[in-house]
Amino acid sequence: MNTALARDRARLLELLTERSFERRKVVLSSGKESDFYIDCKRTALLAEGHFLIGRLLLDAITREAALAVGVGGLTLGADPIASAVSLTSYLAGTPLEAFIVRKEPKGHGTCQWIEGLSALGQHAPVAIVEDVVSTGASTLKAIERAQSEGLKVLGAFALVDRLEGGREAVEAAGHRLFTLFTREDFIP
Repeated sequence: MNTALARDRARLLELLTERSFERRKVVLSSGKESDFYIDCKRTALLAEGHFLIGRLLLDAITREAALAVGVGGLTLGADPIASAVSLTSYLAGTPLEAFIVRKEPKGHGTCQWIEGLSALGQHAPVAIVEDVVSTGASTLKAIERAQSEGLKVLGAFALVDRLEGGREAVEAAGHRLFTLFTREDFIP
């Protein structure tokens, strides 16, 4: 990682720690109880956070899924991340189209599962993005839905791995997972 990206990574960790990380009891979407919470939207929706997430994940996607033409994931956590990467990729001259995977199909009109699919084309290679990986269920749901709609998933990319089995679940399903940070970056 070059010096500018290393500096950006350090700053993003600082923002996530200040704005998104909390030590408190919460129940996660998996139903499990935890003594800490990371709400990455608090950072991703900041102008600086959006920029840093876009730069760092675009770098990871460029290295690990260079053929990707699209980036997206399960709404709502992945929405600002896909937007950040897509915008940053355009500014870098290597545009990746953003897409959103719905939790349920659209209830009217086209009844589609994925917004932005028409810009990608059939069998388009894509990267799945995620804010926080716990059990891997949301990541796997996004991957499965993207594949069922004809997309070729090259890998999953997340901001934080809580180190609670998500990586193992994603990899056991035959997919690669890349993360910028882990639980250990917040709780040494």
